[in-house]
Amino acid sequence: MDDKTRGRLTKDGIRIYEPSDFAGMRKAGELAARILDEVADLVVPGATTGALDDFIRTSVEDAGATSATIGYKGYKHASCISVNHVVCHGIPGGKVLKDGDILNIDVTVIVDGWYGDTSRMYVAGKISRKSERLVQVTHDALFKGIEAVKPGNTFGDIGHAIQAYVEAHRMSVVRDFCGHGLGRVFHAPPNVLHYGRAGTGPVLEEGMFFTIEPMVNLGRPETKVLSDDWTAVTRDKSLSAQFEHSVGVTADGVDIFTLSPAGKFHPTYS
Repeated sequence: MDDKTRGRLTKDGIRIYEPSDFAGMRKAGELAARILDEVADLVVPGATTGALDDFIRTSVEDAGATSATIGYKGYKHASCISVNHVVCHGIPGGKVLKDGDILNIDVTVIVDGWYGDTSRMYVAGKISRKSERLVQVTHDALFKGIEAVKPGNTFGDIGHAIQAYVEAHRMSVVRDFCGHGLGRVFHAPPNVLHYGRAGTGPVLEEGMFFTIEPMVNLGRPETKVLSDDWTAVTRDKSLSAQFEHSVGVTADGVDIFTLSPAGKFHPTYS
């Protein structure tokens, strides 16, 4: 059974998966999260983002899985690595990490046809107070959004919970990028906005799979995409952070598919 016939579609075009499909998502999500656990020790001043991506690519291959990003719209890497004022879709390469850099590493793997998509923040060396505050608020905002996931709530409830929390800390939520449905495809309806009004948007139903991945800026929310057509940066060059989980709506709440096996989803500070 492929994604075109699995489950059913809501009137909003959102696929409702079967209870048996949760196991496949957990397996894919666990691998993606484990790879992000293992790369943590390599995030140090002097490392290059290309070396981190090489490790991730090898880890995916060694697990017998497939990278969802290699070959996606011409992309050539097994991860996106976004440093400091890069909001998302940073391309790994020769950039050398400096002491105090913060970075998001985003990995998506395919395991038995299921997509596991997750990202988290890392720190190279000693983190500054403002960076630490940004990372913490972004982490907590993600979980505010996840807390709103249960049947009968709406996608607007998720966005509102994130936006209200972030703006209460005098930071901004990026509007130009959002979460998305996934399952046996990389991207599918719905668009999961990280801002909005409570009670609006499609109603959450058991069996929906999607990502929640708020991007939060210390400055203004506006972004721009560089000439490589991938890298998105803050227009005002302020720092940006992002955390992402893949989740499924259960009968009474939420199943987080991409929990860190080693408890390293939040970066530790030395």
